[in-house]
Amino acid sequence: MNPRKIAAAAVAATAAAGSALLGAAYGIYRISFYHKPSPEVPAPGDMKSRLAYRDAMDADAAVLDNAPYEEVHLIAQDGTDLFGRYYHHRDGAPVVLIFHGYTGYAQRDGLGGYTLCRKLGYNVLLPDQRAHGHSGGHTITMGAKEQYDAQGWANWAAERFGLDTPLFLMGVSMGAATVMLASGLPLPSSVKGIVADCGYTSAEEITRKCLPDYLPHTPVGLAYAVGRLGARLYGHFEPNRIDCTAAVSRAAVPILFIHGEEDGFVPCEMSRKNYDACASRKQLLTIPGAAHAVCYYRDTPLYTRVTTKFFEDCLHG
Repeated sequence: MNPRKIAAAAVAATAAAGSALLGAAYGIYRISFYHKPSPEVPAPGDMKSRLAYRDAMDADAAVLDNAPYEEVHLIAQDGTDLFGRYYHHRDGAPVVLIFHGYTGYAQRDGLGGYTLCRKLGYNVLLPDQRAHGHSGGHTITMGAKEQYDAQGWANWAAERFGLDTPLFLMGVSMGAATVMLASGLPLPSSVKGIVADCGYTSAEEITRKCLPDYLPHTPVGLAYAVGRLGARLYGHFEPNRIDCTAAVSRAAVPILFIHGEEDGFVPCEMSRKNYDACASRKQLLTIPGAAHAVCYYRDTPLYTRVTTKFFEDCLHG
């Protein structure tokens, strides 16, 4: 065969392989990280994982959905427009910033936390994470950029209410990862504590755990490598740098870790690992029988008692 034809065939094959790789990387990026913001919020009772708690959640959602709030806007460090809802319950009370999860909704993932804070008379900020709700962007970065958004919201609250007003950061699922990652960043001195509810250890570990659900029959190692390439090329973030366990090992504020013992999405063991690594004052609460992101509703009295005491200890400790 003509050497030139052989070389041309090799170049064509290499180009085809490269195109296939880029196509696969883009496909996984679209499946895993691309998300078009939607302001439409479903009723919590319509969400499959929460059907068992429908009555309680629907009742709390009705209260939240009818509560007056102030629209708050923030420009993220990378220029992304961020949106939040501020609920004022009592002058001078602590302010709790509650971050929702992956493809979630502030008014639903934060429903238990909001309900608890309302009963305590605490004021609440419910931000829409980037690529969700009314916030801008179209890429979920699993905490890579969201951690700096949380830092920005904490700085906004400190400026708005002053450093004498205590702040707490609270998150559910990816929101928990967001606040854990933020714990390793410089935060205002008014941040007194963090509540991380069913958070994962790292983007790599949770992605490898979930990939078989999205891409069955595909080798996990290969799928992760291609997905990582997609995240870097099209999402402009590095999944391997998103490490909550490492972040909490640098934390300076107290952290309460909460997790459902029957969580089939983010294993409870991940919170145990984060708890073990945490350098600051810490506490771990696991809820028997609780699936993912429903700890508050699985055992409301226990969740309320432990979290309330954590808040009080942080305020007076």
